[in-house]
Formats: sequence, structure tokens, C-alpha cells
Amino acid sequence: MKKKFTSILIIAAMLILCACGNSANEPNDTSPVTMTDPSGAEITLPKQINSIVVLAPSLSEIVVSLDMGDKITGYDSYSAGIAGLPENVPTFEITNPDMEQLAALAPDILLVTNESLYDQESPFQSLIDAGTCVICVPNRDNIEGIKSDIQFLASALDASEKGSSLLEDFDEQLKELAEIAAGIPKEERKRVYFEVAPAPNMYSFGSGVFLNEMIEWIGAENILADQSGWFTVEGETIAAANPDVIFTNADYLEDPVQEILDRDGWADISAVADQNVYCIDNNSSSQPNHNIVKAMRQMAEILYPDYYAAK
Repeated sequence: MKKKFTSILIIAAMLILCACGNSANEPNDTSPVTMTDPSGAEITLPKQINSIVVLAPSLSEIVVSLDMGDKITGYDSYSAGIAGLPENVPTFEITNPDMEQLAALAPDILLVTNESLYDQESPFQSLIDAGTCVICVPNRDNIEGIKSDIQFLASALDASEKGSSLLEDFDEQLKELAEIAAGIPKEERKRVYFEVAPAPNMYSFGSGVFLNEMIEWIGAENILADQSGWFTVEGETIAAANPDVIFTNADYLEDPVQEILDRDGWADISAVADQNVYCIDNNSSSQPNHNIVKAMRQMAEILYPDYYAAK
């Protein structure tokens, strides 16, 4: 009996040693992870994410859509009003945030775009030194880049499953819009001018901007696509190009559509003469994230109601 009991003790000890040995070789789920953010900077993610500060509305919307809104302890003033963000938390300027207030919050993660880097080489170094993981996600100029950023943030915020679902829905909507656009005859395709700032300092864009890709994606043509990037435009340039339709997202004006219809020298533009001038949702047309499909669908249904409106 004594011999049998001794054998049981030996077997038990061996099992304990094996278990300890296996746990020593298994990765620690809470160990820090080092990776490169979309700006090219090396970052180390915190062991746990309990607080996030976001300094860009495009990123705020992504974080909320990843079901991480409850982790947000501060955000930029332009994000105010986004559904899913907590109320009664500090808000900040995007380009010149209150560094003392940020330091007092001591977030685990600070999300910024290149707009927050303004004219300093490393404006958030003091926060990094204090232990905050600062992630920069530069504003994207194409749809593929937007997808890449969503995937990155989902991984960095430990929300990969939700991120996959979000991207799958985004892809499905984009595919649907593209398939409809492919069926629009060439002779029916519209030429578009999209204005993001009104007169007297009119501002628009050419190729290499996600808004230009959005217009082309739904089967239309940006009249300024022969230029690149963002730029100011002259009224004479638009009049000479004679667009079929004019879009504006300058919704801060009392009546942005009427302002365009009343402009001197534009009465003979086809879009103005036919009153094909429309205000497009500012938020979904301005923020480079998955919500651009809302603006794309809005424009598509205006341009081609016979093809899109019934979908």
C-alpha cells in the first residue's frame, strides 16, 4: 500500500512539472506587442486597453464601429455628435491639443492622423515617454488604403473579429455599387464638379483623392480629374468645363445649393441651368473610412436613379 501511494505521488509531481513546463513555453496573452503603425513608426501596444483618446473624426467612427466606443475617454471637437461616443468627456483640438490635459488622462492609446503632427517632429513624445501608445494613421487618399487602416486598427485594438465583419460589409456594398456602375452605358455617364469649400475661395480635388475615386466608382467623371490632389479653383474653370451635375458638402452654409445657383457667370452651366445642384452629406463624404459608402450611394441615386434608386 505504501509503495502504491508513493507511485501516485511521483506521477502527480510529474504532471505538475509538465504543466509548468508547458505554460512556460506558451505565449503570454497579455505581453506587449510591437508593430509598425500606418505612418511607419514602431509602436508597442499596451498589455491591456482600458482607455483610448481619438483626435480625428474618421478614426472615432472606426473605433465606434469596432465596438470600442466605451473605451474612449476623450476625443477631438469635430467628433462630437458621433453616435456611440461617450458624453461628458474632455474634447481637444486636432492640430494643437492641450498636452497637459492629455497627460492627465494618461490614455493607454492615443489615435491621431497626420493633421495632429502639425509642425513638430514628435509633438507627443512626452506622452510616449509616460507610457501612452501613440498611433498615427495618416489620412488615406484611396479606398484600398481605407480598408488597410480598418484592418490595422482592428488588430491593434484587439477587435479582429469585429474588424473582419466591418470590412466584409464594406466590401459587399462597394461591390454592389461597382456592379451597377458597370451596367451604365457610356453615353449616360455624368460629368461632376464636387465642391468642398464655396466661393470666393472655392476648393475641390482631382485624381489621387478618395473622393475622386468615389465618383468614378459609381460611374461618373470628375471634371477636374486631369489635375491631382486638393486645390483652389476659379469660377471660370468650372464654367468652361460645364459639368452636368454639381455636388457640394459645404453644409455649414445656410443654403449651399442656392448659393451655387445664384453665382455670377454660372447661369449657363448645364448643372445650374437644369438645377442639378445637390448638397451631399458632409460627414460621410469627408471622412476616409467605411462610411464613405453612404455618400457614394447618395450621389449614385442622384446621378442615376433608374439604376441605383431601386436597389
